[in-house]
Formats: sequence, C-alpha cells, structure tokens
Amino acid sequence: MVEKPEPMDREELTRVVAWLLTGRRAERARLEEIRRYLRGEETDIYVPKSATVEYKKLVDQARFNVLPLLVSSVAQGLLVDGYRPARQEKNAPVWDKVWQPNRMDARQAGLYRSALRYGVSYATVLPGRLGNMDVPKITRWSPRRMTALYADPVDDEWPRYALSVGLPRPDLKAKSPTQMVTPVTVYDNQFLYETDLPAEMVTPPVTGAYSQASLMPLEGVAIDPDKVRVREHGLGVCPVVRFLDSFGDLDDGPEGVVWPMLPAQRQLNQTTFGLLMVQQVAAFRQRWVTGMAIAEDEDGNPIEPWNAAVNRVWQSDSPDTKFGDFAETNLSGYLDSRDKTLLYVASARQIPPHTLVVGNAVSNVSAEALAALEAGHQLDIGEHKTSFGESVEQMLRLGGLAMGDMDTWQDTSAQVVWRDTTPRSLAQIADALGKLATMLEVPPRALWERIPDVTEQDIARWEAMADRRDVMSELTDLLNSDVPEPEPEGVPGADSAGGGADLPVPAAGNAAG
Repeated sequence: MVEKPEPMDREELTRVVAWLLTGRRAERARLEEIRRYLRGEETDIYVPKSATVEYKKLVDQARFNVLPLLVSSVAQGLLVDGYRPARQEKNAPVWDKVWQPNRMDARQAGLYRSALRYGVSYATVLPGRLGNMDVPKITRWSPRRMTALYADPVDDEWPRYALSVGLPRPDLKAKSPTQMVTPVTVYDNQFLYETDLPAEMVTPPVTGAYSQASLMPLEGVAIDPDKVRVREHGLGVCPVVRFLDSFGDLDDGPEGVVWPMLPAQRQLNQTTFGLLMVQQVAAFRQRWVTGMAIAEDEDGNPIEPWNAAVNRVWQSDSPDTKFGDFAETNLSGYLDSRDKTLLYVASARQIPPHTLVVGNAVSNVSAEALAALEAGHQLDIGEHKTSFGESVEQMLRLGGLAMGDMDTWQDTSAQVVWRDTTPRSLAQIADALGKLATMLEVPPRALWERIPDVTEQDIARWEAMADRRDVMSELTDLLNSDVPEPEPEGVPGADSAGGGADLPVPAAGNAAG
C-alpha cells in the first residue's frame, strides 16, 4: 500500500524558505543591474557633485542602449510550431489540450526573452481549469520572481524546491501603516505552500556588488503555520521547468546575452557622452578680435560691436585690429570609436553588422555576402533552439502528466518543431523545395512545413483542401473518361445487312412441316 504523502511541517518549511530566500538574494544584485541597463536607467557616467544642469542633461542623453537589440535579434528567430511524438506526423494530444488553451503561441516569447536577458527563466505547470475545462495551467516566471534550488544544478531535470514571489501589498493588520508583506509560494514534489512574508525580507534593497552576495542561510525567517495555505498538486515532481540560455557552461552558471556585454555598453555610453559634450561646447567655430577698443553706452556698458550674419562684414578703423577664429573640434574620432565598439559587440554576439547599422561596414555587398554575415547569427539561434527546445519538451511532458496522459509523460523521444525564420527570398525557397520534390522524390506534402511562416493550422487547411481536390480530380477524370458504347441488340429474324432471317438448320430426323 502506497503511503499518502504528507506536507512539510513548520520547521522543515522554515529551513526551505530560508535557503530559497538566500538563493534569491545571491542573484538579485546581478538581475537588478541587468534590468536597469535594459531599461536605460543606468549609464555609469561620472557626475561630480558640482555638476550643472547642462552637464546632467548631457549625461541623461548619453544612453546609447543596444542591449535590447541583442535580445530581440535572437528571440525573434525562436517560435515553436508543433510538438510531435517519435515517428509521428501529427502533433501530440498535449499540443491541443495544453499548449493551445494556454495561448502559448504568443506567450512563449516571454520565456525566451527572459532567459536571454538574465540567463534563465521558469515555467510552472499545475492542474487547473480554463473556462469550463480541466486544463493544466502554464505560468511563466522571470528569475526576478522565482528561485529554484537543485541538488545538482547542472544535470538535474527537476528542482528540489522552488519559490515564486507575488507583488507587495500593505499589511492591514500591522501596527505600522507602512508595513508591507509579499505573498510567496513554495513548491515541492507534492504540495504548494502559500503564505505572506515581510516585504523587506523577500525583496531587500540591493547593496554591494554582485560578487559580494552572501551565500549563508538567511536568519530570522518566522512562519506561522496557521497562515500557511497548503494545496496538493500530486505530480510527484517539483512542477517547475527551467529555461536556460545555454547548457554549455558547467562551472559558473547561466549569464544570458546581456551580462557579458555590460562593459561594452558602458563604453558606448561614455563615448556618446564625450560626443555630446564636444558638440555642445567645442563643435562651433569661435571668432576672436584684438587691438580694438570696445565702445560703451551712456551708462558705461560695453556695446556689442557686431551683429554677426551671413550677409555682413566686420570692419574696424584701428590699424592694430586683428581678426581670427578657433577651429571646431573634429567629431570623427568619437564616431569612429563608437563604431569600433559596435563592431566588437556584433562580433562577440555573432550579430550581423548591418543589424547594428555600423557605419558603412556593409555597403554594396552581394546577397551571398549578406548570407555569409548571417551564418554565425543563425548558428547562435540554432544553439538556443536546442537548449530551449529541451525545456519546451519537458514542459509539455509535465503538461501530459498533469492531465493524466501517461504516454506523453513517458515519451522522451518527442520533439518540438521550430518555425523556419531564416531570411531567404520566397523564390529561392520554392526553387529548393521543388528540387527536393522532383530530384530526390521527397513527398511534396512533407515539405510544406519547411516554408517560412507557415503554421500548423495552415498545413492542416492545405491538407484538407488537397484531399478535396484529389477526390474532385478523380471524379472529374471518371466523368471525362471514354466509356465504350454498348453494341446494339440484334433484331430477331434480321441480319446485319438487312436481309432475310437466318433459319436454324433442322436436326437430323426432323422434317419441316
């Protein structure tokens, strides 16, 4: 007899929450710094205490933020279009019963973008209801709102415990009107534990550098068991799926595409600030004059000697007067420095230079050269498809378990189908697919899914139309075929030439009467 699982007691739950909050604090500083740079809230330009308003405005305008583009250039090439069991042509039932009801066609992008930004994102799959149907619910989580602890963070498929964080709200029962609490949910392999914790404990202010984050277990966590709501999900695994930017780093953990590029972003901001400063104070030719007495008005105030204009000439009566000007500062050095930093970013992240519009680096290039520039970028997208594809498969297997489909849960050979987003002309694609069908005898219908931007719904509609067309074609061929005319029935007593009837020859011994 299988023993019924029991939820964690107060002491065990307190220890688990303390460790989860410790892990949350350890990664919070890095995640918040990434978010500030992505939102353009950080420039890292030195501002002295005596800075003028003009100086501060130039600092504010010096944000030359390319980090969101690094995320979008990869995320826009990631779109799951199907989930098929091994050696099957149709999608698994979990696709229509879990993926589609959760609107994941559109919502999947948030999982990829968050993982690209921070290095990791999460999804939970739990039994639930959508409308009037029992449908497992998929919830997406940023690492800023979820922390998961693994016994082996590299090889384990499922975490031991996970913690999700809600939005802070006032504690109406507290003595202080400013006291805030944050709802949290703890996940293990059988239960959910929902409670409220002090907001400053869950989301403390970020202090110190990322490398100085404490890894000691958090002290002072107090949980009132009477305020813990326990719900059983009964899946047997902690229902949290991790989306990793890359499975390649076995030592330091995921970083994402933004964190390694922060030094380059700071360089871009600093160079842009220098450019703006020069434009403001040294990019205009300043004129000077010497050897001339400045006229004064009746009150002894100097009178402006000239009103400069395009159609006016300056002149002086004094033979000692000399005119001159200061040359403007050349801005090309600043622009070239920024272009070189952008080229470094493009090389480090395998982004085609024309995506960042770096000077005239890609002017007058052939289509073949552009395809070569895109090659590294497509390899990068392919690597992310491999990593994220494993997570999507894990998530859909968990969805099958949540709806009681054990075949889907146990099928580890099923694969996701990614939409082809490679930039190619439609004529080039049609030519290639046509050659595959004619020269290699690949069934034409098997090539439909390789047409860019074609969805599963499009393919299903095409198949129905093709089937109807085949039936109508067979019917039309049948109606238009040459049916042989039946031979006319002979008239008794008449031959084909219209003569007399051929009378039978009487048998021997019989005489005609």
